[in-house]
Amino acid sequence: MAQETGYDLGKQPIAEIMARHGLKPHDLVKSSLEQITHKMVSRAVKGRRLNLKIRYRILNALNKASVKEYGLKELFNY
Repeated sequence: MAQETGYDLGKQPIAEIMARHGLKPHDLVKSSLEQITHKMVSRAVKGRRLNLKIRYRILNALNKASVKEYGLKELFNY
């Protein structure tokens, strides 16, 4: 099992937010104006550590798909 200082940080709050809005990774990819992939969204939900640029891309896609404004701290706990 990976430690918290590693790459795998466990399920992230973005998973609950996406479920609350009934969103799948494809919905975020489709709504994004920036280049994101299904794999990036899946890694974000599973808790793989992502760089800041990718986290902002996912944040922007989620805000557009959910029609609500979330902050980066609400999606990721690292």
